[in-house]
Amino acid sequence: MGNFVDLKSADGQVFPAYIAEPEGQARGAIVVVQEIFGVNSHIRSVADRIAQSGYVAIAPATFARVKPGVDLGYSDADMQAGVALKAAAEAPAVAPGVMLDLQTAIDEGARRSGGKVGITGFCWGGLLAWRAACELQGLSASVPYYGGGMTTGDEIARQPRCPVMAHFGDKDHWIPLASVDAFRTAHPEAEVYVYAADHGFNCDQRGSYDAAASAAARARSMAFFAKHVG
Repeated sequence: MGNFVDLKSADGQVFPAYIAEPEGQARGAIVVVQEIFGVNSHIRSVADRIAQSGYVAIAPATFARVKPGVDLGYSDADMQAGVALKAAAEAPAVAPGVMLDLQTAIDEGARRSGGKVGITGFCWGGLLAWRAACELQGLSASVPYYGGGMTTGDEIARQPRCPVMAHFGDKDHWIPLASVDAFRTAHPEAEVYVYAADHGFNCDQRGSYDAAASAAARARSMAFFAKHVG
């Protein structure tokens, strides 16, 4: 349904983004931020489905500054490779550029759709979607899924500039429930949902996939975007 297009950030960095367009007039745009596995078939399917709901969907390759063409699966070896790439992308010399690329994707979404822009992300992408809500311009809503690290002290201290809905799993050993409670307490303005599910529950290519939790979170997310984006 979609295809890859090269975008250029303000510092001259060129990076690919998978863009799926809706049929007819767009309701707005949603930036889809990858997990640590790249803009793989799962992330592309998420973008395609969002486009089917009437939005321009843009999935930027947020590993482009450290390694081009990342498209991993979910094996143990893929997990190890993704963790290493995330560490490289989170390095102080690289991380600001990643956020610049997200800003470029937001701006492209506004240009293509002519409307408001939201953002969603999964795992590391959930963390980036939270940071984007707090740091970047032009967002009308942010929906992080099990954002690794976003419930730690430094991240909780951030203040969002747009409405936020966050999804977590109560079996997620990467994100303790106590930290989710701390996030909820610090941000009563955010809608926070916890499901009887594990990390990665939205991805139907992972063993942790939970159809019921995925469906419930998607329904809430799309209603949230309909309210705040269009």
